[in-house]
Amino acid sequence: MSSRTGQVANGKGKEGEQAMNEAGYQTLIVKFSEPITALDGIFDDAEAWGVDTLKGWIDSYESSRFTAIDSHTAVITSEYNMECLKEWLEKCTPITEKTEF
Repeated sequence: MSSRTGQVANGKGKEGEQAMNEAGYQTLIVKFSEPITALDGIFDDAEAWGVDTLKGWIDSYESSRFTAIDSHTAVITSEYNMECLKEWLEKCTPITEKTEF
């Protein structure tokens, strides 16, 4: 049986590695008052935006990902663009609840 020396319960891998959040990744769970598919209408001029969905727009930021978990809720992760993403989302989308990790 192999040993997993160096792995610990706090999410760190090999000795000296950092857990994902300690490495700089931030997570935001956002619940919108409108369905995410309705918010995609923001990008109706896909040529101007370069994308045609909210997911596409967030995913276009380096190191950032958008994952819808139901019709109104998404998990957004980003290594170093979270502040810009949060600012834009707060100004341009109807957020009813957000939780930061």
